[in-house]
Amino acid sequence: MRRLVVCGALMVLTACGSPQQASQQQTLPTGTTPTTTTTTGSSSPAAPVPPAQTTPSTPAAPASTRCTAAGLTGKVEPTEAGAGNRYGRFVVTNTGPAECTINGYSGFQLLDANGQPVPTNLVRTQDPGPSPITLAPGASAAAKLHWSVVPAGDEPVDQPCRPDAANAAAIPPDETRPMSLAWGLGPVCAGGKIEISAFYAA
Repeated sequence: MRRLVVCGALMVLTACGSPQQASQQQTLPTGTTPTTTTTTGSSSPAAPVPPAQTTPSTPAAPASTRCTAAGLTGKVEPTEAGAGNRYGRFVVTNTGPAECTINGYSGFQLLDANGQPVPTNLVRTQDPGPSPITLAPGASAAAKLHWSVVPAGDEPVDQPCRPDAANAAAIPPDETRPMSLAWGLGPVCAGGKIEISAFYAA
């Protein structure tokens, strides 16, 4: 009889369990498997990304334009002479309101008093060679000139070897419009050969 009472007490304890466990139990339909729900804590919202700041760009300085015949004045001036050789230089000056760039060789054609061509054989030299020269308003550049007054080949020796040129038409580099300038430096022998350098800062 005592053994039955003890067994009955054990069965009651096993079936009932603790009050907390009983409160957590849910009545499920027959044949349903309990599911476990996992709750994750909410993550902190991401910090807002500030908009990218743009730095105002500095406008580029306008590049200087090419020097043209309309914005230049020109002249030929002697520099030295000796042993039948003549040296001079062709000088151009920027007369425009803004700087311009000149680079390379000028065209050069001798003319008589009537504006007709006098034989001219222009030969380029590398002393100096081409290099960009920026001319501010009023600044100048020059090209070296060299020619001979000694007759050559079938040129006469008892009179001027060639007709005397009065003027010259010079075309700045990369231009098509000529500049007109006075020559007045005598005849150019050896077939009108004139050696010319590229422009350099004068």
